[in-house]
Amino acid sequence: MPVSSRSVEPSFAERMAEASNGLYSAYVDHCDVLRIPRIAHFAGEIDLPGSKSIANRALLLAALGTRPGHPCLLRRLPDSDDVNVLRRILPELGVRVEATENGVRIESDHPRLSPAEGEFYVENAGTAMRPLLAALSALKGNYLIYGNDQMNRRPIGDLARSLESLGVEVETAEGGCPPVRIRSQGWQKGEAHIAGKTSSQFVSAMLMAAPLAERDFQLILQDDPVSKPYIDLTVSMMSDFGVRVERDGYRRFNVPGDQQYEAPESYEIEGDASAATYFLSLGALPGQGPVRVRGLGRRSVQGDRDYAEVLQQMGASVEISEHWMECRGANTLRALDLDMNAMPDAAMTLATLNLFADGVSRIRNIGNLRVKESERIAGLRQEMEKTGAKVEEGPDYLVIHPPSAIREARIETYRDHRMAMAFSLLSAASIVEIEDPGCVKKTYPDYFLDFARIAKS
Repeated sequence: MPVSSRSVEPSFAERMAEASNGLYSAYVDHCDVLRIPRIAHFAGEIDLPGSKSIANRALLLAALGTRPGHPCLLRRLPDSDDVNVLRRILPELGVRVEATENGVRIESDHPRLSPAEGEFYVENAGTAMRPLLAALSALKGNYLIYGNDQMNRRPIGDLARSLESLGVEVETAEGGCPPVRIRSQGWQKGEAHIAGKTSSQFVSAMLMAAPLAERDFQLILQDDPVSKPYIDLTVSMMSDFGVRVERDGYRRFNVPGDQQYEAPESYEIEGDASAATYFLSLGALPGQGPVRVRGLGRRSVQGDRDYAEVLQQMGASVEISEHWMECRGANTLRALDLDMNAMPDAAMTLATLNLFADGVSRIRNIGNLRVKESERIAGLRQEMEKTGAKVEEGPDYLVIHPPSAIREARIETYRDHRMAMAFSLLSAASIVEIEDPGCVKKTYPDYFLDFARIAKS
């Protein structure tokens, strides 16, 4: 159906102008629908927020690796909902969290976090829920961890079963979902098996918690895991905080027991590679760019950095330095058949970008998108079809036949931040209305403000 002729007042441009006066956050928080006009050209530079995936790992590892008088300063910690969830929880575990001019200062009385019981609300932050659950289970105590309606629909049974095999008493809700209650005397065994096909966060959670068990620990994966780069990120960051992990590919991980976390004096959070995909894609559109993102470069430890290679395969020009990436569009975008299992978040950006491609595109091996913040495969199909595209949805794939002309559309976001950001790309071809734009606060509160900075009407 065509978008209603009703306008949302004030206009997008006016609201973004007001943003410079500090009104942006209040506007997005209370806006039901954000109407973005067709944008003639995208060009400019964006300073990326810190990576949520790195930030929440760093918060937990700093909490486990600091001592009185030996704090860790986390630099460029993003001010996003997912990260703020863990920032609020850590003080309940005896961790001092202090915002300073140069970053967030973490100092703990660890080695055994306190108290021995508690209830923790994680909203919809999976990167807080899973590692927190594993870490608390490796200690002695009685804990309840729960989230909002979205979080409580996201399966956690694979992680729960792995913890149960270590002697931890775990109770989940129906379907193996949160709320989760654990009663633990610590891990009673030195070996566990875990499935990795649902979420790599389960693997990362077990690895980060392993040094708390104070014994040699071996984690054996039962299958080929999804999102392998995120497991690599976890192992790399554990090394940054003083713990070595020995591994045999993605099937067997050994964490020697004679180790404890030692946080560095300071740790910088690099720019969010998943967030970069939206801006780089805008620059990759035919006739668009250059668009440069700062805070992310060739030495990035995030898997989504490889999205730049996808854009190159599609015909865009990409330049990468130590601290930035830049993308410029060619005359056309080539349609591709791609396995995006390693970059499931970026697959959402790719899906909307494929609406501009020169033929039929296929995105494969993305079945775990069905158990993210929303049912993303079905959601992508439904919203792309509003633009006039023909989309085939399979169990773990999408086949996208782009429309001859992208139609105006109102996009339902399903309270999913990545739906809102991915579909903002449509404004390069038509008016688009984004429902519940405030959902971007989960990882990138200032997304639409930064989007407006490179939009040249």
